Amino acid sequence: MSTKKYLRNIGTLIQETRLARGMTQSELAIALGTSQSAINRIEKGGQNISLEMIARISEVLASEIVRLNNSGKTSFRISGGNELHGKIEVKTSKNAAVGLLCASLLNKGKTTFRRVARIEEVNRIIEVLESIGVKCRWLPHNDLEITPPKKLRLEDMDVNAAKRTRTVIMFLGPLLHQYHDFKLPFAGGCNLGTRTVEPHMVGLEPFGLSVEAREGTDYYHATSSPRQVERSIFLTERGDTVTENVIMAAALYDGKVTIRNASPNYMVQDVCFFLEKLGVKIEGIGTTVLTIHGVGSINKNVEYFPSEDPIEAMSFVAAGVVTNSEITIQRAPIEFLEWELAVLEGMGLEFNLTDEYMARNGRTRLVDIALKKSRLHAPKDKIHALPFPGINMDNLPFMGLCATVAKGRTLIHDWSYENRAIYFTELTKLNADIEMVDPHRVYITGPTKWKPADITAPAALRPSVVILLAMLAAPGNSTLRDVYSINRGYEDIAARLNSIGANIETTWE
Repeated sequence: MSTKKYLRNIGTLIQETRLARGMTQSELAIALGTSQSAINRIEKGGQNISLEMIARISEVLASEIVRLNNSGKTSFRISGGNELHGKIEVKTSKNAAVGLLCASLLNKGKTTFRRVARIEEVNRIIEVLESIGVKCRWLPHNDLEITPPKKLRLEDMDVNAAKRTRTVIMFLGPLLHQYHDFKLPFAGGCNLGTRTVEPHMVGLEPFGLSVEAREGTDYYHATSSPRQVERSIFLTERGDTVTENVIMAAALYDGKVTIRNASPNYMVQDVCFFLEKLGVKIEGIGTTVLTIHGVGSINKNVEYFPSEDPIEAMSFVAAGVVTNSEITIQRAPIEFLEWELAVLEGMGLEFNLTDEYMARNGRTRLVDIALKKSRLHAPKDKIHALPFPGINMDNLPFMGLCATVAKGRTLIHDWSYENRAIYFTELTKLNADIEMVDPHRVYITGPTKWKPADITAPAALRPSVVILLAMLAAPGNSTLRDVYSINRGYEDIAARLNSIGANIETTWE
């Protein structure tokens, strides 16, 4: 069946189901957080529609619009070589969302998160939460309402969903004061090499938590004997999830806890802002030393707006750079992009920033970034990530993509992941000049004369998006197969890029 006929059939089915439910296009649009005109285009088969949107419509209409084969894979067909134009708005943060979902386990009251990104990573955590008795309900405008049971059914945890995300490790902090013996499946997520949980244990052991991973099993066995925290907790790794885990443990500790060498990154700040709304007092937000005055219990109906995603913002910057386009990235959290923009400016990128304004959480500083056509040159020094406020580790792949269009030779050093630098070599299929030095370092020589290719997306989120964006620059037709890893972190990415001039068609295999 052709894509156009498929879209018409889907649109007709949606329209018939909507009418059977007695809903107007406007009512369906409000429930989905979109416009009536978008619903009209969908029902007429005139708009590409993602699997995520089909699932959302099915949920609102209480009807399975299509039944998807579990073995089916989503792919993108890209007609590249076109300039982008217009404005694109940054959505709320994936990494903040998953941390906040874990933090909601601290609250016995109802938690409502506003404008949550509807992505696969969030879906996996919701599946885990629902399996242990938490009620999760999507509201209009991507708001998510979370109501916990009196007691979690940890023994009923959806193991398959838990294994598809690393986030489940962040259940340890919220649960250690509430349950004294429980199991969690081994963490999964991106395939970026072995990632130890030892730093989490260093931070949580002072609260009385012990975790054992027995040989021949696929779960962590946690036992908790709460005790007094006698001194400051020094984290041996300034990791984001490690810091969040210890912060959440401290939130339900009835006393004062000081955390040193804490990550001050964006998702950590979001968790802190949320906990403050729950009555936890936190000093030092945005620094490497946090002092947390916990409370013995939390039972409060609360709402919170997660902040915008700096990694998504950087990916849109890279999209503009690699296609040499004049686009505006709206609602970009500038505090977490300043180093990246400074490096790119040194490479010749021209752009304008608006005056700062506040995010909906009232704490995060936002700007709009207007990119200009620019001729980039390689930087004098290597580009490498550092803990905040340095270049974000998740932004390094996009900095490497920008280097592909810069004249000269750039060294990219991805020291924090075991194998991620290897993914840069996938760009050679699109005619990029990539020289592998070792598993952590590559030389990129530009500018690249792109050519189209057929590539299977890596099992890692950011490298997959880098390939997608490079395909936008490659004249001709490219295919990026099995894009589940992209859907883990980006909501309706194809439709949103299409709104600024990209030509991406979603297909199912």
